[in-house]
Amino acid sequence: MASRRDFLTAFRKPLEKATQEQHDEIVRPPYGKDEATFQNMCVGCDDKACASACEEQIIIIRADGTPMLNFSQKGCTFCDACAQACQPGVLSLAHSHTAETINARFIITPDACVAHNGVICFSCKEPCIDDAILFNGMFNPVIDMDRCTGCGYCFGRCPTKAITYTGVKLQQEETA
Repeated sequence: MASRRDFLTAFRKPLEKATQEQHDEIVRPPYGKDEATFQNMCVGCDDKACASACEEQIIIIRADGTPMLNFSQKGCTFCDACAQACQPGVLSLAHSHTAETINARFIITPDACVAHNGVICFSCKEPCIDDAILFNGMFNPVIDMDRCTGCGYCFGRCPTKAITYTGVKLQQEETA
């Protein structure tokens, strides 16, 4: 008799390579201005206080000295601690156009999703702080992009790794 783990692994295998590639995406912490600011100002920051201040411990510092988010275990609660700790001002609550949104777009791959294949599963919906994951009946979850803030909680909770994400380029702020 096949185990539950074998059942879930059957759904996950086709996505293992795609999921690994997704981890190469750079998703920045919230409250950032634009990509150029991360590249110019974070590199010289010796403090890296944003990573230390993160309550969920999802901010990691890349080899180039810039911060990125790791959604493998948890997501962002938008607690503001990273912005408050950032001395260079790269992360700032003044950047209202990025407040409580993260530069990530999450998608559910139906072929790998157990709910799309007739199994009752709400693993992605339960931790969604924005109620952005909607179901057609008990099955067929979709992400409502108008509600999704990119917090990332759904990503680590999916038992079959059916949720992936892509980074969305931060737009340069327009000056008047």
